[in-house]
Amino acid sequence: MNDAKSTIPGWRLILSDAGRLWASREEPFCALGFHAGAERTVDADSLEALRAETERQETIARQARQRAAGQVIS
Repeated sequence: MNDAKSTIPGWRLILSDAGRLWASREEPFCALGFHAGAERTVDADSLEALRAETERQETIARQARQRAAGQVIS
C-alpha cells in the first residue's frame, strides 16, 4: 500500500486492524454529488476493488454536476 496515494489521488487510504481497506475522500463532494449519493468513505477487500469503488463514487458526483449543467451524460 506504499504507492496508494498515487494510486487513488484525492483519497486517503486506511488499512484497518482487521485488514480491511478503506478510502476517505480528502475533500467532501459538492452538495450535488452528496445528494446524488456519492459516498466520501468506502471500503473493499482489495486495492483493485477499492480503486473501482472510489471511481464509482467520483462518477456519481461527476454525473450529478453534468446533469445540473444540462450536459448529456454517456
